[in-house]
Order: sequence, then structure tokens, then C-alpha cells
Amino acid sequence: MDGKSLSQQELAAWVRLATVLELLPGVLDSQLRSDAGLTHFQYIVLSTLSEAPQHTMRMTALAAQTHATLPRLSHVAQRLQDLNLVERFPCPEDARATNIRLTAAGLQKVHDSAPGHAATVRHHVIDALTAEQVHQLTDIATAVLRRLGPHGATAASYTRYDLPATPPR
Repeated sequence: MDGKSLSQQELAAWVRLATVLELLPGVLDSQLRSDAGLTHFQYIVLSTLSEAPQHTMRMTALAAQTHATLPRLSHVAQRLQDLNLVERFPCPEDARATNIRLTAAGLQKVHDSAPGHAATVRHHVIDALTAEQVHQLTDIATAVLRRLGPHGATAASYTRYDLPATPPR
């Protein structure tokens, strides 16, 4: 990092991104709280588990994939467990580790919550962009995420929805 000041154009881009980063979480949280009784992070935890084999993950792996500290995830997991949406149990392969599994009620909550969440994302983000801008947003976010999560440490969490590469003809 060279400490160089931002140009006028860079500052304009940065201020807009910072504002999106401030406003979007509240919009997503508000919709999910209203429609599903979940915070956005709780929804992310449940949806991540819904995509895991047997809807089960180690707590440490789930924390890494959701970019949460283990204490934060443990607190949220307790709340979700109190709602009968997840269950925690000792990992059979490593007694020192704890696994977390989505319950049938948790899977149903994800399925019930997904359409409203997707509609909110579509309305506030996707539909505001052209198809070309959506591709650009993917590229821009990937470039920034590479700086935030060096060595591909977080790549699995943001590349899992990428389309497979098309073989050359």
C-alpha cells in the first residue's frame, strides 16, 4: 500500500460502494426479519447448511464459509437451535469438534424464506443493473475479494455459484 490519495473518480466510486455496504445489509435484514423472523446472517447460516452434504458441517468449517468468528457463530447457532432449526452434536471423526445439522424445520424455513430474499436481492441489486453490469459486478467483486481473502481462503464461499467454464470449440 502506497498511501497515495484517491483521485476524484476513485473517491466517487469508493463513496458509492461504502454507501451500498452500509445500506444493503439493513435492507436484507429488514426483509428477512419481517417475512421469516430471521436475521440475514441466520439465513446465510441456514442456507449454507442446506447446501452441505446431509445438511451438516463442522462448526469451524461453517464459520469459515460464512466469514464469522466461532463465538459469533456459536451464539447464532444457539438461537437457531432454540428455534429447532439446527442441531449440534459431537463430530464422529473428531470428538473435539462440533457438527451442526439443519433440521427438517430448518430446511423448510430456508425453502420458505428463499423466494422473498431472492425478490429483495433482485429488486435492490440485480434489476438495477444491465446484464453486462451484472457480469462486471461479478468481476469487480471477485477482484476485491481476492485482496480481502488472499490465497483463495474464501474463494469457495463466493465461487460456488459460478457457471462451469465452457470448453473451447
